[in-house]
Amino acid sequence: MSQTIPMTPEGHQRLQEELKHLMRVERPKVVQDIAEARDHGDLSENAEYDAAKNRQGFVEGRIAEINGKMAHAQVINPADIDSDKVVFGATVKLFDVESETESNYRIVGQDEADIKLGLISINSPVAKALIGHRADDEVHIKVPSGTRIYEIVDIQYI
Repeated sequence: MSQTIPMTPEGHQRLQEELKHLMRVERPKVVQDIAEARDHGDLSENAEYDAAKNRQGFVEGRIAEINGKMAHAQVINPADIDSDKVVFGATVKLFDVESETESNYRIVGQDEADIKLGLISINSPVAKALIGHRADDEVHIKVPSGTRIYEIVDIQYI
């Protein structure tokens, strides 16, 4: 994980909050659960102990993952970007030529993506196809159902 990981300030804040929760709430709880399970006797047939150890592995793994991402984070505030091209952080209004519908997408970091909220990962095929284009450009995007043609209606950095 030697390359930088782009993320918005909001995404960075959410990761910090998750890390804080894991370290202050989840980690102590799982340690307590392991101690309680040990008190029940034979560990070889103790399902509570196994479950607590599995949970501990998950919590510690997620803490390590978040720490790695935070160490390589490049926090980019879209409001500071002045560009007429689509880049990370852009909110792009698209017109689907085939269905004649408009949609809005914001290009965000991988951990922030949520298609229901119109947030697409910088690593997604749609974002990769949009990067570098300007308003009024026609973009051909390969999606699982085939190739879609979109016109970029507007680009904003908010």
